[in-house]
Amino acid sequence: MSTDNNKFVSRYLPDFVYGGIDGSVTTFAIVAGVTGASLSPTIVLILGFANLLADGFSMAVGNYLSTKSKKEYADKIRKSEEHSVINIPEEETEEIREIFAEKGFSGQQLDDAVEIITSNQDVWIDTMMKDEFGIFEDHTSPIKSALMTFVSFNLIGFIPLLAYVLSYFSDSFKSNTFTLSIILTSVAFFIVGSVKGQVVGSGRLFSGFETLLIGGVAAVIAYYVGYLLRGLA
Repeated sequence: MSTDNNKFVSRYLPDFVYGGIDGSVTTFAIVAGVTGASLSPTIVLILGFANLLADGFSMAVGNYLSTKSKKEYADKIRKSEEHSVINIPEEETEEIREIFAEKGFSGQQLDDAVEIITSNQDVWIDTMMKDEFGIFEDHTSPIKSALMTFVSFNLIGFIPLLAYVLSYFSDSFKSNTFTLSIILTSVAFFIVGSVKGQVVGSGRLFSGFETLLIGGVAAVIAYYVGYLLRGLA
């Protein structure tokens, strides 16, 4: 895999994973709730697709605004630091000295570190942003991040509805639609959770079962809420 592809995966895979988890959990919760309430499979499809489009769009917009805000804040701090480095370099140099002194540098070693950092304006500003403000600039595109979230939410979130869509084309699915939906969704939970484990380094197997458990708990709650309120339908 090329360097550009690696960068793309590292930047946008988390959006895909978390969008997919949210999409599958919320959609299957709807499936379970409607089934618990003994409502028509048509209601499952109506509410399920409404959730995919509306909630998926909402989540994508939220991701877009969050990513955009972080970038705007980082840009604001960078411009401020650029202004300071150009107009008050002595003060900024002293801040670099204090930063590296706190890291354990001293004497000639400290002087060399300060000279190296302040000899390159970009490195100087990057160091100030990271060590003074705790800002690590993210080159993720807000639009691409939002699109990745929306696509994964709908793609993975569609899996719980697949059995109900198939039941319209084949009578063999009508008698065990909910069971098939459980199986398909469980597989989706585990796979997406495993990928999440790889992304965050928590272990594929553990993360897969963790996501499966969380999704299962959400589904059980939704099912029994629907069951208890079935008389209102």
